[in-house]
Amino acid sequence: MPTRELCIAALVVVTLACAMRAQAQSPYGIGRSATPAEIAGWNIDIDRDGNNLPAGSGSVSRGHEVFDQQCASCHGAKGEGGLGDRLVGGGGTLVTPEPVRTVGSYWPYAPTLFDYIRRAMPQNAPQSLSNDDVYAVSAYILNLNGLLPADATLDARTLTAIKMPNRNMFVGDPRPDVKSPACMTDC
Repeated sequence: MPTRELCIAALVVVTLACAMRAQAQSPYGIGRSATPAEIAGWNIDIDRDGNNLPAGSGSVSRGHEVFDQQCASCHGAKGEGGLGDRLVGGGGTLVTPEPVRTVGSYWPYAPTLFDYIRRAMPQNAPQSLSNDDVYAVSAYILNLNGLLPADATLDARTLTAIKMPNRNMFVGDPRPDVKSPACMTDC
């Protein structure tokens, strides 16, 4: 009898030990949690209010130079489009049957322009531009759309101060499967 009880107790201990070990691993037994430094390297998103904008600045004239070198081959010499999307024009077309969605006509917040360029452009080398160059290209595109003077320099403060023409035209998502269309914090 004591041997049988000892075997059962040993089996319970082994089973619990295996369960605890399996719980500590991922479901597939591979990978690891990202370190804070690794997360920080990818946590570069900028929200519509400009939160998380980095230090730096860029002028419209510098933006023109960078745009010519890095962007014009896809977006056209003056942002008129080509292989890449059109970036300029389209004012007043959003209410027409054929809207032209550009940075100047469609985008509601200027800081999201910086965010997109910084993370995704140029398409053949995303995240290769310096923060200063991203500010400069953003300034040039905003200038092409008549939203920034030609002698302007853009930084975190001036970028967040820009009021885009379509800022108040976006509405909540009416689909019934969208839980919180107005969610902007702690979503």
